[in-house]
Amino acid sequence: MTTTWRRDETGPYEPYGPGEKDATALRAPWPFTGREDELDLVRRSLTGARRGLVVTGPAGRGKTRLVTEAVRGTDCAHVTGTPRTRDLPFAAFAPLLPEAVTLHRALHLLSGTRTLLVDDAHLLDDASAALVHQLAVRGRTRLLVVVTDGEPVPAAVSRLWTGELLPRLALPELPREETARLLEADAHRPLEPLTVNRLHRLCGGDLRLLRELLAAVCGHGRLTRVPGTDAWAWRGPVPPTPLVREHTARLLERVRPEERETLDRLAFAEPLPPDPEDLDLAALERLESEGLVDVDEPPPGPGSARPGGAPLGVRLAHALHGPVLRAAAGRLRARRLARAPEEYGPALDAESAELTRRIERADVTVVPAPVGDWLVAEGVPVPAGYAALRARYARLRGELREAAAWAREGLHTAPDDPSCRTELARAGTRPTDPAEPRGGPCDGGPCDGGPYDGGPRDSDLCDKSPHGGDPHDGDPHGGDPYDAVRLGTPERAAGRLDGVFADHADALARADGPALDRAAEELRRRGFLLFAAEAHAQAAGAHRDPLAARTSRTRAVALARRCQGARTPALAGLVLGELTARQRQIVTLAAAGLSNRQIAERLTLSVRTVGNHLYGAYARLGAGDRGALPRLMEPARAQSA
Repeated sequence: MTTTWRRDETGPYEPYGPGEKDATALRAPWPFTGREDELDLVRRSLTGARRGLVVTGPAGRGKTRLVTEAVRGTDCAHVTGTPRTRDLPFAAFAPLLPEAVTLHRALHLLSGTRTLLVDDAHLLDDASAALVHQLAVRGRTRLLVVVTDGEPVPAAVSRLWTGELLPRLALPELPREETARLLEADAHRPLEPLTVNRLHRLCGGDLRLLRELLAAVCGHGRLTRVPGTDAWAWRGPVPPTPLVREHTARLLERVRPEERETLDRLAFAEPLPPDPEDLDLAALERLESEGLVDVDEPPPGPGSARPGGAPLGVRLAHALHGPVLRAAAGRLRARRLARAPEEYGPALDAESAELTRRIERADVTVVPAPVGDWLVAEGVPVPAGYAALRARYARLRGELREAAAWAREGLHTAPDDPSCRTELARAGTRPTDPAEPRGGPCDGGPCDGGPYDGGPRDSDLCDKSPHGGDPHDGDPHGGDPYDAVRLGTPERAAGRLDGVFADHADALARADGPALDRAAEELRRRGFLLFAAEAHAQAAGAHRDPLAARTSRTRAVALARRCQGARTPALAGLVLGELTARQRQIVTLAAAGLSNRQIAERLTLSVRTVGNHLYGAYARLGAGDRGALPRLMEPARAQSA
């Protein structure tokens, strides 16, 4: 296997060491994370007058793990449908029933079962499906039923939710930040954000595929260390694992030459919008009807042509399809279809124009920018100006580690680019070049949400205002007027902000908790996740109603978790406030270095009780283990000091 080295001012990426390539050979189950709300919903469905729940979702989404966690430690019977027993009556219930029974007899025998978990219910034989339906009708047994989307389902099972016998929970995709926690737990090392984003996109919520891809990437030496950090990156082709081949079989088995030619052309042109006149439209229609390609129509009216000049955009439907098709094309075909590097310029310009337009409109919600994502994934150098813009966009969203990663990509291409160096500093990290000038306005700390060394400093406030104004216009102290709001001094921004930023400043000046919450929700809707977290945190301190204050604090913590480790003065004190009194006691001692046994002895508790409290605290704090507690509690300690 050939390793591609890339060099910047600090030297090449370091490959995954030979002695470390088997780090994931002995693989423990992944920690349960990111499903606290769904877990609570499932548990509540098994209490009181409730009769259960149907959990649905695509294969690999984590449905079985969720319901298994929900019934852990309870008296619950468990049956599973299997594909080879669909013709055998009551096959799924064989462990619970005698050899030969009627439906009436089976219903009678199971009437004393309090809770029944039915996994893979779409694979049940007809008799078992009818039994589950009748148990739901009688209502004495609480049912947890798991069904995979996209598979044929027995009518008796689908009637559970279509007939409103049981409510249905459609399990959403695991959020990106929770995916990152799983990946780091399994890789035994931190992964840089662009690698996490790539794995998250490729897997589309399939956690089985996610783990298989990670194992292949780690096990075959495809991870490289990012210079100057402890993070590891993956660049280059997607390994052809069994699940990758399974997910892309429909593509690779196309027998019509015109369809395969269309797919291959999209794989090498994607995500550049191709000229529809050069495509076989009949083949394109068939591929679209089968869900293999997406066709984006332009908006109506004047100026409806899409960026880059194409009136129609065509792309592959799944992020995994392009890399697999490119890998299967062969050298000669790839040489014919591949675009020259200079041909990416117009597409990158179009993405840059869209990102700039959104920043100017104070809207940094997620927008597809697939050209840059593809170039980074393939290890192609990215222009520094584009990388700096991607870094700024990520930073304004509160995604600080991703911002730093994009800035580094730009520095790979242009080691002395000032915009990338500035973005790297503002994201909370600095280049390792010892010749770099010190003492500029960003020296010693970042702007816009990076870690502060203590209290705020005027010299940290050096970014442009989110609404596009001059950062130093009329401010004798210099700095962004909105930063003054974030730091709790809205009077310094009087008359210098507009839109939601002015609403935030006004609400804070009046100490109006409900108005601060409204401003926070508008900031969140516009994609400013860190700013929204800070506004909710300020609302928590402004509310007179304790319940409203707790709601604001909870929202602030949830948003702050999505901001990749951001720690700002406005967020100080949130962490401990989100815990129960006992959890705060135990977490404080754990962060000080005491073991579970030492904490148990000091508080006169059992070791198991201490462990349970810590587990609940980890879920609320977004911590993976006790090693993260001292870092998470630093803001609270700074505030109390």
